[in-house]
Amino acid sequence: MNDPFIVFGAPDLREEDIAEVVATLRSGWIGTGPRVARFEREFAAYKGCEAWQAAAVNSCTAALHVSMVAADLPPGSEVITTPLTFCATVNAILHAGLTPVLADVDARTQNIDPDAVEAAITPRTRAIIPVHLAGRACNMDRLMSIAKRHDLVVIEDCAHAVETQWRGKQAGTFGDFGCFSFYVTKNVVTGEGGMVIARDEHLISRARILALHGMSKDAWSRFSDKGFKHYQVIECGFKYNMMDLQAALGVHQLARVESSWSRREQIWRRYDEELAALPIELPAAPPAETRHAYHLYTIGIDEAQAGIGRDAFLDAMTARGIGTGVHYLSVAEHPFYRERFGWEPEQWPNAMRIGRQTVSIPLSPRLSDEDVSRVIAATRTVVWRSRPG
Repeated sequence: MNDPFIVFGAPDLREEDIAEVVATLRSGWIGTGPRVARFEREFAAYKGCEAWQAAAVNSCTAALHVSMVAADLPPGSEVITTPLTFCATVNAILHAGLTPVLADVDARTQNIDPDAVEAAITPRTRAIIPVHLAGRACNMDRLMSIAKRHDLVVIEDCAHAVETQWRGKQAGTFGDFGCFSFYVTKNVVTGEGGMVIARDEHLISRARILALHGMSKDAWSRFSDKGFKHYQVIECGFKYNMMDLQAALGVHQLARVESSWSRREQIWRRYDEELAALPIELPAAPPAETRHAYHLYTIGIDEAQAGIGRDAFLDAMTARGIGTGVHYLSVAEHPFYRERFGWEPEQWPNAMRIGRQTVSIPLSPRLSDEDVSRVIAATRTVVWRSRPG
C-alpha cells in the first residue's frame, strides 16, 4: 500500500497555531497567564456567556470533577449518567466521592434516555450528567424538566459538543455546569485541556479556585507586571489549571471553529449519501431545531447483517490504511466497574449492543476529498466482500 495511513482524529494544526505557541515561548510566560484568560473570554463569548462564566482547566475530566465538588453534593449521593461514555465520566463521579448510577440510552440516538433517567431516580439521587455523545444534543427539555421536578443538579458532559445546540440554545448552558474537552482529537484542540462554564457566579468562582490548589489568586495575578500579590489557600483544591502553551493553540482553533464545523458537515453528508446502500447502521439524522457538532461519525456493524464482526471490521480497515475508533464499549463491559459495582452489560441492553457494534470513521476537517473517498471505498470494500452469499 503506497497511500499514507489516515490517522483517526488527526488535529487540524495550522501555521497560526504554531506561531502562537512560539510567541508564547518567547514571551517567557508559559504557565497560566494572559493567553488562558483570553481563551476563557473568547470561549465564553462563543457560548453566549458572560466572561466570568468560563474557567479553563487541564481536561474535561477535571471540569467534571470540580463541578461536582463545587456543587456541594453530599458524600455518597447518586449521580445518574449514561453507560455509553468514556470512563472519565464515571471516574469523575467516583473521585468526587459520589455514587454512579447508569440509565440506558435510546437505541437510535445513542444518548441517555430521559425515561430511563426518571426510572433510575431514588431518594439518594442528587445530580444528572447527560453526555452529548458524538456531538448530538441530548433531549434537554425532558432532562431539565426531570431535574427541576426532583431538585437535581445538572452537569452537562460536552466533551463532544462545543458547537452543539438544542432548540437554539448552546449545549453546556442548560444545566448548572457545562464541561468541555480540548483533547487532541476534539473539535477545538489544545492537546490536553478543558473548560467549565456555569450560570452561577459563586459556583464558577469556586470551581476556578478548586482547579488551582484552592488558592485565592492564580499565578498570573501573583506574578504579573502589576506586582506580587499574596494569596490564601481557602480550600483543599486540585492541580487542574490550563497553561498558556495550551491556550495558545486554543485561541486560533476556536477562531476556526465554524469553518471546521462546516468542513465536517460536508464530510458527514458524503458519508450519509455514499454509505447508505451498505448493510450497516448509519448515525441518526439530527432532529429539527438542533445543531449537531459532527464530532464523531459512528456506524454500527451487526455481523448478522454485514457479514463481518465489529472487531474484524476494525482490523480490515487498519489493513487498508484507515484509522478507526470505538466510542464506546459500554461502561459495564470494563472489569473495574463490574468488580466494584457488580454491573453486567445486559442491565443496559441498548448501550451493550451499541458498544459491541459501534465504529467511528475519520471525520477531521484536515481530511482531503481524496482521503474521504478512500475511507468510503475501504468501508464499501470491507462490507461488500464480507456479505453472506
